[in-house]
Amino acid sequence: MSRVGKMPVVVPQGVDVAMKDDQINVKGALGTLALTQNALVTIKNDAGQLTFAPANESREANAMSGTMRQLVNNMVTGVTKGFEKKLNLVGVGYKAQAQGTKLNLTVGYSHPVVMDMPAGIQVATPTPTEVVIKGADRQRVGQIAAEVRAVRPPEPYKGKGIRYSDEKITIKETKKK
Repeated sequence: MSRVGKMPVVVPQGVDVAMKDDQINVKGALGTLALTQNALVTIKNDAGQLTFAPANESREANAMSGTMRQLVNNMVTGVTKGFEKKLNLVGVGYKAQAQGTKLNLTVGYSHPVVMDMPAGIQVATPTPTEVVIKGADRQRVGQIAAEVRAVRPPEPYKGKGIRYSDEKITIKETKKK
């Protein structure tokens, strides 16, 4: 059995986990998240602990038990603490400005780039060169952060662009005559 799938998910107080026919709903202080249940995994709720077991002895069921456990764990963490991604803008004149549900980026194009944030995602700019994306759904937070980074990915010669705060850019050496 999967080592990740063997660990139970502890449901803290204030979080409600409901399992309907083929869906798992997790409701907490920061919102409600839903996940479609996989037929290869059996889930049991024992007094605030969710346990995951493969439905049969196949390799796919074993792998899916660990995957489902981690997805549900991310949902529980998301509705209690939330997830956040930090992005830094590196470059002369590069700046970002959050206006409600919109993110306005000035990153060296002839026009500003305006991005709409979907429901459930908050964006903040503590400084003009820093963007913080927060939300309850880990996958959506990461996807939005990747889309913001894709507007101007860091280039390898000067390092200019939008990068994750923990990302290391290897600077290339220019051609010599």
